[in-house]
Amino acid sequence: MSPKVYIGGKLYEKSDAKISVFDHGLLYGDGVFEGIRSYSGRVFKLEEHVDRLYASAVAINLRIPISRPEMAAAIVDTLAANKLTNAYIRVIVTRGAGSLGLDPRKTSDPQIIIITDAISLYPEELYEHGLKIVTAATIRSHPNTVNPRVKSLNYLNNILAKMEGALAGCLEALMLNHKGEVAECTGDNIFVVHKGELHTPSVDSGILEGITRNAVIDLAKEAGYKVFERTMDRYDVYTADECFLTGSAAELIPVVECDGRTLGSGKPGPITKDLRQRFGRLVHEGRA
Repeated sequence: MSPKVYIGGKLYEKSDAKISVFDHGLLYGDGVFEGIRSYSGRVFKLEEHVDRLYASAVAINLRIPISRPEMAAAIVDTLAANKLTNAYIRVIVTRGAGSLGLDPRKTSDPQIIIITDAISLYPEELYEHGLKIVTAATIRSHPNTVNPRVKSLNYLNNILAKMEGALAGCLEALMLNHKGEVAECTGDNIFVVHKGELHTPSVDSGILEGITRNAVIDLAKEAGYKVFERTMDRYDVYTADECFLTGSAAELIPVVECDGRTLGSGKPGPITKDLRQRFGRLVHEGRA
């Protein structure tokens, strides 16, 4: 069965899913998106994802032409139409078609696109043995340009850093902010463990406030771990007892090496393993 893609209130076959080449989402990366997961047919943290999508739209002065409940229903209906249970969902809102100039006032008809598909971001063996990452020279966007809290369609900043990681033989890369502090990876938030405590960069470090990140923080606190959201530098990563990344697509994956330095024992640590198990129970038992 050909996948069906939601565009503007209708479902299209994948081969027929098209928007204008004059859409500012294509021409300038002018729009916002969300990456969401479903487990056993349930959409994980749907309300939080929809809220973040609309917050990103407000931040770039983009009016989404349907309500939040309508958006949530469209996501659920598109997932059901594709008969998917464990899936990745991409929700995109573009500025709409306009002229070849930058002026957003000349655009019209913002496009809402919902794509659902299976996903496996990393090979299973990396969840068992851990990732190697490097620090990218490309820094996270300055908050006075496009604020990193906006999940915009312009991801060139992250893509360039991702390319650096790939050239170094790594599937992920660590990004610093304009002050040289640890921000996040190209597609994931980062956590380190020091003496049984969790540390992760704060929102003002130039990160996207990840929904999976927040879920893991809640799980950690429920389990009795102390969690600190604070300014971090690479020293905090290099000297960590454990390190892991979180994201909608990645879920929770351990990191065992950064910039050629072995982190901790060089194997996924006990707190990382514990939180990964807790996260698995959260998404599969329907507590989300």
